[in-house]
This record gives sequence, structure tokens and C-alpha cells, in this order.
Amino acid sequence: MSTDTSSADATDYVATTPGESTRSTRRKTSHLKDVPETLELRESLRARCEDVASRLDRSVPMTKDEMEQVARRMIQEADLPEGYLGWLMVMLSSAFWKDALASVPPQRRLFLLPHCLKHAEGCPAEYDQFGMNCKECGACSIADFRGLAEEMGYRVLVAEGSPVVMKIIVGGYVDAVVGVACLNVLEKAIDKVLLAGIPCMAVPLLSSDCRNTKVDEAWVDQMIRTPYQPAAQATRSYVHLMRAAGDLFSTESLDKVAPRIRSQAALGEDAVTMETIQSMDAIAATEHIAYDFLSRGGKHSRPFITLAAYDAMTGGQCTGPDAAQAVADIPMSVRRAAMSIETFHKASLVHDDIEDDDAYRYGQLAVHRRFGLPTAINVGDYLIGLGYRLLSRGDSGDTVDAEARADVVDALAAAHLRLSEGQGAELLWRDAKDRRLTPLDALKVYALKTSPAFEAALISGIRLATDVQPYREAIRTFSRNMGVAFQILNDLGDWVGDDSNKMSAGGDVFGGRPTLLWALALAALDESGQAELLSLAQPDCPLSDDERFSGVRRLYDKANVFETAFALVDKHQARAEQVADELDVDELRRLFYFLVDTVLERPEMPSPAVVSLGVSAPLSTPAP
Repeated sequence: MSTDTSSADATDYVATTPGESTRSTRRKTSHLKDVPETLELRESLRARCEDVASRLDRSVPMTKDEMEQVARRMIQEADLPEGYLGWLMVMLSSAFWKDALASVPPQRRLFLLPHCLKHAEGCPAEYDQFGMNCKECGACSIADFRGLAEEMGYRVLVAEGSPVVMKIIVGGYVDAVVGVACLNVLEKAIDKVLLAGIPCMAVPLLSSDCRNTKVDEAWVDQMIRTPYQPAAQATRSYVHLMRAAGDLFSTESLDKVAPRIRSQAALGEDAVTMETIQSMDAIAATEHIAYDFLSRGGKHSRPFITLAAYDAMTGGQCTGPDAAQAVADIPMSVRRAAMSIETFHKASLVHDDIEDDDAYRYGQLAVHRRFGLPTAINVGDYLIGLGYRLLSRGDSGDTVDAEARADVVDALAAAHLRLSEGQGAELLWRDAKDRRLTPLDALKVYALKTSPAFEAALISGIRLATDVQPYREAIRTFSRNMGVAFQILNDLGDWVGDDSNKMSAGGDVFGGRPTLLWALALAALDESGQAELLSLAQPDCPLSDDERFSGVRRLYDKANVFETAFALVDKHQARAEQVADELDVDELRRLFYFLVDTVLERPEMPSPAVVSLGVSAPLSTPAP
């Protein structure tokens, strides 16, 4: 086995012509996570990764597909086992971002450690919602690494590589991440962290057993000690725009962009309760509940898309070296449009939770569970009114003309109508006695329910920057395929469950919601299988929830619906990528690729034996 790949120039590994697609045929890589057996081999391959990465274009973040292409080329030329692919991708990524990470002072870096480095037996550490509280007993290396990192000024988190890391970054607490994790966790981190342009280095664990595992400790020590070398930002990053989208809904920004009329600013970080509301002026109560809900939870993906689309069509300054100043210069009219889209979205969530009688939203009781059904309906209506108020008002120095403002209002109104049509179709199906559904009908509902939000956010951002007409068809096609793929993945995720919103696995089936999985199963099963499936979803089914769930899962497996659904996701994703390939604005093309890679995250489907139907208890504190 050879490890010499020096004959190839790094520029041979990926496409470098502007506009040239670097999207590879989608492959399953979950099994390609072997760690090279010896330290000598690992050292040799790491050195080669650093050599290759030093000659790659670092002006924009590499996509996961691009990293895979580079890693596969190395494997071919050095005659390495394909199983090393995942490990090589982590090493390449770390080498790619090493200089950028060095330009971030340690006080702005996050050090992420896995709890599986501890000794499983007798570990005295306790856990809270943020991770493990190490007792520094000296029985494992966690305390040593943590002590060194804290001494240098790092923020340290001992937890799994979870969405909390992105929340910490988007929240503005850190600008770079170094971490230790298994290859399973690091594969997910590539999409969520690296593609956003966040400098990140990692040392993979030597196994993924999740108990008493080991790591190349000298590598971790070197990584932590990466010296600070001040430098200008070299790689484009969406972090500043992501932070700007989230910051729109801070108390300070809300009161500046959408000043309250009747109530005072937020009363504190605790959830608003009926007792709080009853102590207020009765007329001000609706506004206060609405603003509180608007400020809590969510990924703020829609306002991010609006801000990023506007930036893409005005030169992409918000992702470049002067991003902080460029973001500060985004016109107030663009901020209002971005905020209005989230306001409409939050209104739809309040009403959707009522229609589905969902108990939780953002780790708290849903609005109708806290304040009652009539109040929740009214709060949703208030948020709709607030959204249109944000769009209709301008500033004295506003550069957006009335025609552009009217076009944005029209785009959002059209999206609102289509969303209501899709939701209405779902409700009518749910209330019907006949629960039969074709895959085509399910996809039509998906296109109405999810796609309009992507389309409206993109149109709004582009229209506030320039004429949107040349891009309308591309936006419509891209959004339709993105929305359908996203909703299919959401259905697949229902078979895993969602702790943050307190969903239980299989909730769509027992909640009577039409899904593509249901339609695919009915299309593939014979008459007896169809009859059994339909009976399991009836409210008066005499079986227990566990028995019903197991029965539906068995029939879904028999009909091969999960594999078919993933294939459909790939199909719609490929269509969305094709639209991106044909765009003539580099910054807009990059945004489309970024949305594909980060929004369409594949859930890991567990076996029936490890899926829990239990609904988690409420968190004692609001979700971060």
C-alpha cells in the first residue's frame, strides 16, 4: 500500500472554473469510516492532506461533495482502502481551515469534547442541558484537555456534536470550533458548520463505540495549541448573515425595527404565562404574547435567505473580509422584509399547532396550550397584521421604491395563499373517512405547504436589490424541488422523533396527517396490506400505540417506502442543484448550493427496536 500521491496537483482534484458544477453523483458513505490502523500511517496521511489542502482555492468553503472528490482521488492514487474516505475528509477539512482558525483568538474559539472519552464506569460527572459537567477527577483525558483549553481562553463544551454548537456560533459567542468526535458525528458537522464558512478543526476518535474510546492525544494537544496569528478573513462565510437574521428577533432589534405600540419591552427571559398576561393592560396583552413568541426559538432560516439573497445580488460583501460592516449597512427596508417573512411563518405555526393540537413548540407549551384556543387564534392573526405592517412602512432615507415594495408584498401574499391551500387540503384529507392518498396528491400538498416560503424569501431579497424577473422561473423551480425534498425528509424524521419540539415517533400517522410515506405504502401494498394499514390509522383501532406503530413500521418496510422516499429526495435535490448550476451570478449560485447542502439534512433511520414512542417531559428551561 502506497501513501505517495505527490504526483497530482491539488488543482486536479476539483473543478475550478466559475460556474462549473462540482456536484458528484450521490453515494452512500455512512459505511466508509475506517480509521487507519497505525499512528505512522495516520501521520503520513495527515501530512499529505495538509499538502493537498495548501494548494486548494480557499476563497469559498468546500462543499461535502468537493471534499469527497479530493479524498477519493487521494485514495485512488495511493491505493488506499475506500473505508478511509470519511477519515480523510475530516483531515482535509481540518487542513483546509487551519490558517483561518489560527486567525481567530483563542477567546473566540469553542473546544468541543465528547463524553465518550470518559471512563464509563464510576465517572462522577453530572449532565445538564448543555452537556457534561466534568469533575476533573483525573481518571480520563477530558480534564487535561479541558484545563489546557480553558487556560488558553477557549470556551469548552463536553457534549455530542449537536445543533447547540451552531446556536453558540450564530449567537455570536465564538468564531471558530476545534473538537474531538467520532466520524459519525463529524460527518454531520461538515454540513452544518463547515459549509457556513466557520473555521473548524477536528481530531477523530479511534473508534465509534461511544464507551471508553481513545484518541491521538498528541494531535489534540497540537490542535488546542494552534497559535493565534492575526489575519484578514480569507474564506467567505455566511456566519455574519446568520447572526444578523437571528439578531433581528432580539428584544433590542424588535423594538427598533418593529416598535411596540401598546406594551413595554420583554419582561425577562422566562416564558410568558397566563399570570403575567393577566397582570397587564388587557389591550396590550395580545401584542406582548405575539412579540414574546416571535422572539423565541426557530432557526430563522427564512430571514437568513432574504438577507443572503439581497447580499448575493449586491456584490456579496456580507460574506467577505469586511462582512461585519457590510451587514451593519443592510438597509432597514431589507431587514423589515426579512423580519416579516418570519412573522408570517410564526403566525402559521401558531395556527398549525392549533389545527394539529401539537402540545409543544420550541421546547415550551404551544401558545394555545398556554393561553387557550381563542387567544392563540387571535395572536396568529395579530402576527399576520404585524407582517404586513413591516412591509408597508418605509424610512425617510429608504432607497426602496414603492413598486419594489409592492412586488414583495405580492410575493408574500401569494405564498400565504398557497400555504393556506396546502394546509386546507391536508385538513380536508384528515377529516375524511377515506384515508387513501396517491403519491402525486401528497407531493402536490408538499409543493403548496413548504415551497412558497423558500420562494418568497428568495424573491423578496432579490427584488429589493434588483429586477427579479430574470430569476423568477429559476427561483420557482428551485423552491418547488427544495420544498418537496425538505417535506419528505421531515416525514422521514417523524420516524426518529424530535426532542426540541417534543414529537414522538410515528406522530404523523396517529395525528392523521397525509404523508408521502403513507401514500407510497398504499401504492405498493396489496389489498390486504392496504386494508391493514388503513385500519391501524383509525382512531378506534383496538391495538395499543406500540402495537399500531410496530404494525405500520412493518408495512412500511414491506412496501420499501423509506428507500423510495430517500430516492425521491435525491431526485428533487438533483433538480434543485441543476437550477443552481445554470445561474449566472456566482454569489447567488453559491447561496443555492449552500441551501441545498444545509437544509436537506438526511435523518438516520433507526431500527424499530430502538424507536421510542414516549413523549419527553418538558424542559425546565427554554430551548436555547
